[in-house]
Amino acid sequence: MTAVSIESAGLFTVTPDRLEVQVMTTPPRPRRRKAEQRAESLEQLLDAAEELFSRHGLHGVTIKDIADKVGVHKSLIHYYFTDKQEVFDKVMARRAPVTSGRRMDALDAYEASVDGKPTVEGALRAFLDTDLDTYSTGGEGWRHFGALSAQINNTPAWGAEVMDRLYDPVVLRLIGLLKKAMPDCAEEDVFWGYHFVTGALTLTLARTGRIDQLSGGLCKSDDFEAIKARMAAFMAHGFVGICNSRAAERRKAGEP
Repeated sequence: MTAVSIESAGLFTVTPDRLEVQVMTTPPRPRRRKAEQRAESLEQLLDAAEELFSRHGLHGVTIKDIADKVGVHKSLIHYYFTDKQEVFDKVMARRAPVTSGRRMDALDAYEASVDGKPTVEGALRAFLDTDLDTYSTGGEGWRHFGALSAQINNTPAWGAEVMDRLYDPVVLRLIGLLKKAMPDCAEEDVFWGYHFVTGALTLTLARTGRIDQLSGGLCKSDDFEAIKARMAAFMAHGFVGICNSRAAERRKAGEP
């Protein structure tokens, strides 16, 4: 007798002396496309590099360090990237536009909500609170990026160029709102005020743990909610105070 086979259905095969039933409970998993595998590998490499850069800086990390952290040979890093500088640039390009874009949107929305009549604290809240929310809710990857950004902002040799290139548009948008909120404030005092703001913000993002030690555990450097509840208001009082006192000094000296 000739065997009857219904293999196309993938269910069973009939032969003269036996019946074989093949039950397919789940369909076979499709092979992942190469593009997906490549994207996943890139994300793993960038995550590892980001964490290492945030702890040791650009020049304190080698290609081999990144490869070892992921558990691959360093030749894989060279397959995806020309050199360590390109790895660093891709790390920055992955998140910097996101945080910058969120703050720009928040500043635009805030100005529209107050009909073009901003307050100092309102503008600072749109800028600072939005950024703090990004780092507090975005997971450990975002916190690593925050610490890395803090490092860059305090690196004299090349940090300013990176910050200028990535963040100048949103910073100047904030400064424009602060000028609107304080039309009688000297322009230099607005810029000095932002200088103090960015210093406090980047120290916060660095999460060094120093305030934990100083306060005996009363304050935590990674308590973004406690920071958000205070930072914008504190900075706003500083802006208003210095602008008012400097204006009084100019009037006393007979300056315009």
